[in-house]
Amino acid sequence: MEAVSRCNTRRLVWTALLSALAAVLMYIDMALPIFPRFLKLDISDLPALVASFSYGPVAGVFTELIKNLIHMFTTSSAGIGEAANFLMGSALVVPAGLIYRTNRTKKGAVAGLVAGTLCMTVTAAFANYFILLPFYSHLMPLEKIISMSSAAIPAIHDKFTLILYAVIPFNLLKGALVSIVTIRLYKRISAMLCR
Repeated sequence: MEAVSRCNTRRLVWTALLSALAAVLMYIDMALPIFPRFLKLDISDLPALVASFSYGPVAGVFTELIKNLIHMFTTSSAGIGEAANFLMGSALVVPAGLIYRTNRTKKGAVAGLVAGTLCMTVTAAFANYFILLPFYSHLMPLEKIISMSSAAIPAIHDKFTLILYAVIPFNLLKGALVSIVTIRLYKRISAMLCR
């Protein structure tokens, strides 16, 4: 009983530490010249993936939630960016954690990360098209968002092409990058984490 309690405490502490690390990593972002400036690349989903692999998808989603709540205190997006980041991050860590939980091998991890990246990309496409861009258009006209985007990618001329040429490739790239780092890092640190 005491061992179970100690393990639960350790899980809670590690999840909190991973959440704090994710929040810090969220502040270290960069715009890529091949994408519109409002799409910023960061690796803050990495700690959430580690939590999801170690303790299950609920821990991954909790890490995503805490990271975004912390980031909300300094946001310039009225919380929309954080809501989007939480939604996309959760779409990444849940399938990755579920698949890895049933197959705790490198192959299972890769399959989970590929499924998570695809799920995140599809979620990003639909969420941006139906929810996020319409909501953002109350803060900034959609025409201005499209104009800013077409400066980076000339093929963008409406909401659909913004999703097709910017949102989808960006999320595929971000998912691939975070997945590669997770694969390289997870086995090295997994011994420290209580399962």
